Amino acid sequence: MRYIIIGAGAVGGAVGGRLAGAGHEVVLVARGAQYAALRDGGLRLRVPEGEFTYRLPVVEGPAGLGVLRADDVLVLAVKTQDTEGALDAWGPAPVEGGGTAAERLPLLCAQNGVEGQRVALRRFRQVYGVCVWLPATFVEPGLVSAAGSPLTGILHLGVYPHGTDETARRIAADLEKSSFEAPVVPDLARWQYAKLLSNLANAVEAVAGPVEGEEARALVERVQAEGVAVLEAAGIAYTNPEEQREVRGDKITLLPLDDAPRGGGSSWQSLTRGTGTIEADYLNGEIALLGRLHGVPTPLNELLQGLANTFARERRAAGSLPVGELARLADEAVAAAGE
Repeated sequence: MRYIIIGAGAVGGAVGGRLAGAGHEVVLVARGAQYAALRDGGLRLRVPEGEFTYRLPVVEGPAGLGVLRADDVLVLAVKTQDTEGALDAWGPAPVEGGGTAAERLPLLCAQNGVEGQRVALRRFRQVYGVCVWLPATFVEPGLVSAAGSPLTGILHLGVYPHGTDETARRIAADLEKSSFEAPVVPDLARWQYAKLLSNLANAVEAVAGPVEGEEARALVERVQAEGVAVLEAAGIAYTNPEEQREVRGDKITLLPLDDAPRGGGSSWQSLTRGTGTIEADYLNGEIALLGRLHGVPTPLNELLQGLANTFARERRAAGSLPVGELARLADEAVAAAGE
């Protein structure tokens, strides 16, 4: 199979680079400065074993490949807010032997949150979800850092909305030859909703910096408690921390990387790169949506969703809101909600 990585940023670059390093055929899809850097200098992947440069085909869209192959696998690794644009471009792409990508090719949604795969299923017949546990950083064009060892990441796979099949198992086998663990599970949503709860802290980190110190950790606990209340009210199952720890074990330890850019997770990286958008609508906003549907107040997640979007839109510096000020705003939001 040939892997077409749509969105060669932190997750896409790490997955694409590791697949290429294990001998799999990979095409990278990027735009702007990242496209230029990958085209001119290749993908630089910095990992605990060293830095590797992969000179891979890179395109801005399906026109750069012409007719797609019948053995292509599309890996959607853009942020959820960019999903519609990517599907618009790749869904109608012709495939050898007839038909389109949306009709014939598997699409893996390697994204945070739960909405991207639902959007994809409106267009694509074969959609697979991925629960992404992959610590990676992308803030400099052409360079992706992934500090996990001995595994680069754990990528649970499953058919969306549920189930498993042979295609998922074949993809998992390729990933497991490429420094990943890739369990194929029929109940992928349980893992994704647990990951969503952890990702609610992304906005805190993005606007107020690393979650360090008692005040920041206490705020994150309150934000995640809202998420738990919402999922329970909605009857949505999720894996508990013990089950997650049992799967992870000591398989991913973050090691220092020489000269690697340091910072935070995906939302922090979006602000650092000044992209103008952020994924908070599909993380904290998912909790706000479910809260409204099921009558559960979510003032903290609504606050963080709004702040993160404002920071992105106004291109404010990541981590520039003092955590004490954020905690004060949180208290005011809760009081205004009548709790």
